[in-house]
Amino acid sequence: MRNSFLRHVRRFPWVTNVTLYGCLFAGGDFVHQWFSRKDQIDWSHTRNVAVIAFSFHGNANFFWMRFLERKFPGNSARMVVRKLLLDQTTAAPVHTSVFYTGVSFLEGKEDITEDWREKFLNTYKTGLMFWPFMQFLNFTLVPLYVRTTFTGCCAFIWATFLCFSRQSGDGTAGAALAWLFPPKEDEAESKEKKDAPQEATVASKPIEKLNVKSQ
Repeated sequence: MRNSFLRHVRRFPWVTNVTLYGCLFAGGDFVHQWFSRKDQIDWSHTRNVAVIAFSFHGNANFFWMRFLERKFPGNSARMVVRKLLLDQTTAAPVHTSVFYTGVSFLEGKEDITEDWREKFLNTYKTGLMFWPFMQFLNFTLVPLYVRTTFTGCCAFIWATFLCFSRQSGDGTAGAALAWLFPPKEDEAESKEKKDAPQEATVASKPIEKLNVKSQ
C-alpha cells in the first residue's frame, strides 16, 4: 500500500499533495470544534477553512517547496538553514495572514483585518516554536515529491491551533494549552452549566403532571 501511494504521488504530485494538504488542514478545524465540545459542528466554518486550504495554502506550499529546492538544492546543513530562514521569514507570515484575513472575508466580516491585527504577532511567535523543527525534518529527511503532504500532516495540528486562536484564543501557546487542559474547577463549572437545563426540564415534568390532574 505504501509503495502504491508513493507511485501515485510521483505520477500525480500536484493533485495528491494539494488534496491531502487541504483535507488535513480542514480536518484541523473539525478537531478544534470537537475538542470544544460543541453541540453542533459548524460546517460552514469548516468549509471556509477548506476553501483557504485548497485554494491558497496547499497550492502555495507545493510550489514554494519546489522553489526552495531549486534555489538551495540538497540537504546539507548550509542549504537547510537557508531554506528554514527564508521559509520562516517569508512563507510563514504570508500563510498566517491569508488564513486570518481569508476566513474573515469568506464569513463576510466588515473588517477582515481585525483578527489579523489582534492575533497575528502572537500567532507568528507561536509558530516559531513549532514550524522550524517540523520544516527541519521536512528539508532533511523527506523527499521533495511528498514535502507538501508532510507539511499538511504538521498543518493538521497547526490548523487546530489557528482555528482555536481565531475563534476564542489570542494566538499564544499558553491560551491553547489552557483550552486543551482546563483546570478542574473550570471543568466542573462547565459541567454544571451543561446539566442545568436538563435538571430544569426534569423538575418541570412533575409540575406539568399536577396541572393535568387538577384539570
